[in-house]
Amino acid sequence: MKLNEIKDNEGSRHSRIRVGRGIGSGKGKQSGRGGKGQTARSGVRIKGFEGGQMPLHRRLPKRGFNPVDPLNLNEVNIGRVQSAIDAGKLDVAQPVTVEVLIAAGVVTHLRDGVKILGNGEITTAVHFEVYGASKSALAAIEKAGGSVKTLAPVAAAPAA
Repeated sequence: MKLNEIKDNEGSRHSRIRVGRGIGSGKGKQSGRGGKGQTARSGVRIKGFEGGQMPLHRRLPKRGFNPVDPLNLNEVNIGRVQSAIDAGKLDVAQPVTVEVLIAAGVVTHLRDGVKILGNGEITTAVHFEVYGASKSALAAIEKAGGSVKTLAPVAAAPAA
């Protein structure tokens, strides 16, 4: 093999097709772009356009930052629990659960659970068995001598 004998493989180079040079060339009139309109023009085309039908990205339901199956919790402040204890509606001898709070009228509807929040003051030692409690509510309840047993599933620690 010599340098002057080197050539490309057969079919590796194609000659450019000159479009729009008469119907006899086979690429005349519309130059292989189909009919007229938006798709025949250069640089413009609606992405996801389906001919007026509702596009797929608008037919599918939205997801993202909203949880797919959110919990609907009752939120009860410790001040509201203390006022129910003072009124004699809650018995502090037994643990405070969702059913006890509904019977006392503190909570009206049975939802996915109860979360205790820290607004107000609690002076009585109360033992709660609820879905969860905020940090401020937990601190106030333990300061008064009570305890909180959370029924919420504990989130798994991230794998290291």
